[in-house]
Amino acid sequence: MHLKRSLPAALKYEAVRVEEAARKAGLDGYEVEFELLPPDALNAVAAYGGFPVRYPSWRFGMEYERLEKGHRWGLSRIYELVVNNDPAYAYLVSSNSRLEQKLVMAHVFGHADFFKHNVWFAPTDRRMLDTLASDATKVRRAIDRVGQERVERFIDRVLSIETLIDPYLPLREMRGGANAQSSERAVQLPTYDLLGFLCERAPLEPFEREVLGCLRREAYYFAPQRMTKVMNEGWASYWHSRLLTGGLLEPAEIVDFADCHSSATVCAPGRLNPYKLGIECWRAAEARGLDLFALRRVHNDVTFLDELVDDAFLERELASCGGARLLPPREGPPDYAGGKARLLQELSWGGLPQIGLVAVGAEGEGELLLAHRHDGRDLQLAQARETLKALAAVWGGPVHLMTIENGQGRRLVATAGEVKTLETRDALRACA
Repeated sequence: MHLKRSLPAALKYEAVRVEEAARKAGLDGYEVEFELLPPDALNAVAAYGGFPVRYPSWRFGMEYERLEKGHRWGLSRIYELVVNNDPAYAYLVSSNSRLEQKLVMAHVFGHADFFKHNVWFAPTDRRMLDTLASDATKVRRAIDRVGQERVERFIDRVLSIETLIDPYLPLREMRGGANAQSSERAVQLPTYDLLGFLCERAPLEPFEREVLGCLRREAYYFAPQRMTKVMNEGWASYWHSRLLTGGLLEPAEIVDFADCHSSATVCAPGRLNPYKLGIECWRAAEARGLDLFALRRVHNDVTFLDELVDDAFLERELASCGGARLLPPREGPPDYAGGKARLLQELSWGGLPQIGLVAVGAEGEGELLLAHRHDGRDLQLAQARETLKALAAVWGGPVHLMTIENGQGRRLVATAGEVKTLETRDALRACA
């Protein structure tokens, strides 16, 4: 563990104690570098996704304003921020109490262990701070060459389509000895890696191809965090609870700890809380005598919950985790099988629609043909139209998307300026 000089002696002492307890408990994460920041500085780093250096974009400023207003009006609060890197970087808020700092440190050591050992994080860049700083330099050089307006307009378009990747691709490529984030790999159709296809085949200017490659790297770096949100936050929460109640708390801190811990696991009506759902899953695994360290190594959220969630768990925990809506009222016993299926459905593909590229130029116009794998939930078509317009602008030609709306087949045809919606039965087969 590396301790920044900005940490007061009392926090350095607590950091050493927490790390020793974490190591004794079996946690084996990357070295952690702690840094103490005032709330406004932490909001600035958080607006950049936890990285102190990013490419210039108005979106980061907008996110900073949102975080600042939430903090100022008491609507939200950031307790901790940790970055998947080797060493891991963690930021402590100077306004936190000593108890809160201990809780955050224990939470961070849980995350650092998860980042290091969970298989879905294995392909990620462990020097991402350096990589993003290098990418930021590339973007700034592009701005110097072609102007800020052109670069920002292109970045906005790419950020509108940044989720059109294959979150399973990096692990498949790593096991096959290839690099999923390399621009030199050939993209084979059909594919969910739309960004990779555009890097390879879109008629882009040199600065556009370079910027697209930078943003694609970021998209794949962040993808495992969506795929393991429940597991990761649950793992960190499980360990901060176990470590602090296992001897790190002073008697006078117990009530404050319970209050602080409960504030992180409380659920808003109708919204799943990944901290609460995750920690209850890990506690259920512990109660069944399962090997927690083996579980955290191999699973993502869907496979993890599929293994641990049963009727008894749903009856006991689902409502307290914010998932009561997954069990709509009906006559007779609750539909636990349906509730579990809906829960897994919400988390599959990182909680995003599954959209793939199936053909190019099938109608002789150089158009892209995409298909939405429909799982019973319709797309938000207003958002889909804006995404398709951005994709058409990057591709430089028409984009067609086959989907289903209210049980009817739809073909959305997008150019850079407009989107038309056509009815077609072909979509029913394409989206199955």
